[in-house]
Order: sequence, then structure tokens, then C-alpha cells
Amino acid sequence: MKELLLIAVGAALVNNVVLSQFLGLCPFLGVSKNVKTSAGMGAAVIFVITISSLVTSLIYNGILVGLHLEYLQTIVFILVIAALVQFVEMFLKKSMPPLHKALGVYLPLITTNCAVLGAALTNVSKNYGILQSVVNGIGISIGFTIAIVMLAGIREKIEYNDIPKSFQGSPIVLITAGLMAIAFFGFVGLI
Repeated sequence: MKELLLIAVGAALVNNVVLSQFLGLCPFLGVSKNVKTSAGMGAAVIFVITISSLVTSLIYNGILVGLHLEYLQTIVFILVIAALVQFVEMFLKKSMPPLHKALGVYLPLITTNCAVLGAALTNVSKNYGILQSVVNGIGISIGFTIAIVMLAGIREKIEYNDIPKSFQGSPIVLITAGLMAIAFFGFVGLI
């Protein structure tokens, strides 16, 4: 149990996928304009990364290793992730149309979000079993959600600040993201 807790906390805070590994920056910067949309994106990413961690671990350990086809892992992982994202998109379109519209192009981009593929490849590179892979996936996705919601909250607040013209827009967002990365670096001694 202690090992699983360390994996989850390490993935969420210490090795945050966005602020430490710099994966998933496209939706991180693009969707983080308001907290509600960011939380919706975070929930979609939590679902996709968690389920893809489970499915890719089962496929890798159960099929690819058994048939000595490990070299196909990236292609298989991308296909699994694409199928899961299509499922999430259909679900959101039917049940939550405003969120589906707010996420816009960034929802199908979860398919190419390198954080999702990075989670699956991390599980393989660290030789995690199925349970460890799922816990790592949950930790990675919660870390992504924490980062994107925090940035959205900060962006909502700095919108009303008096920012010099040369720093308005993308420059202040990148500076803010950099400061968040520095702050998350403080978690390194946690584990």
C-alpha cells in the first residue's frame, strides 16, 4: 500500500507531467482560460489516462510481451488512446453539450496529448504491473488536473491586473507556468 501511495504522490506532485516533464502543454496552455473548462478537461484526462493505463498495461503484459512484440507498443498504445478519446467525446457530446463545446478542438487533441501516451510509456519503462500502472495513471492525471485548474484560476485573476502591454496574453501565461514549475520543484524532497 505504501508503494502505491508513493507512486501516486510522486506522479501527481513530484514528477508532475506538465510542470516537471513538460508533457501535455498544448491543452495546459490552451484550455486554461477558465476554471470550469479546465476542470472538465481535467476530468476527461483523468478518465482517459486511468483507463488507458489499465488497458495498455493489460495489452502490453498480456499480449505484446507474450508474443515478443514489445516493439509495437507505441502503435498499440496510440490506437487504444484514440479509441478511448472517441468514447469520451461521444459521451460528452450527448450528456454535456456545453462542456463539449467549451473544450472544442482540445478534446480530440487528447488523442495526441503526449501526457496520455507518456503515462503508458512510463508504466512500461518502470516495469509496473497492472495495479501500479493504474495508480500511476491516476496520479499523473490528477497532477495534470491540479496544474491546469491552478493555471486557470491564476489566469482568471491576472485578467484584471494591470500588466505591461508587452507581457499581456501568452507571455504572462508562460511566465506564470514557469513560476508554477519552480513552485512544484519544491515537492522534490517529499519522496
